[in-house]
Amino acid sequence: MIWQIAARRSTHKHLSKRSVLYKARRKIEKVKAQVRAKVEHPFRVIKRQFGYVKTRFRGLAKNTAQLTTLFALSNLWRVRRQLLPAAGEVHP
Repeated sequence: MIWQIAARRSTHKHLSKRSVLYKARRKIEKVKAQVRAKVEHPFRVIKRQFGYVKTRFRGLAKNTAQLTTLFALSNLWRVRRQLLPAAGEVHP
């Protein structure tokens, strides 16, 4: 597995903004940032909407079950606007 992390800005400073290498690196960083934004959103929902900011030590099975449930709820939270009109209720 190859881990893709964001490059530091200092790696871009020595390149000319017109160079092909600079433009290629910028595109790569943009793609990585887009993927990171999609991945981080469910964690934000779990932390902010459901208040799950600290993990209690109660066994791997229980923590795994709780996190699986929270991520399923996070998916429902993301599509709530599409689900509510189908159920006959309209909320913002």
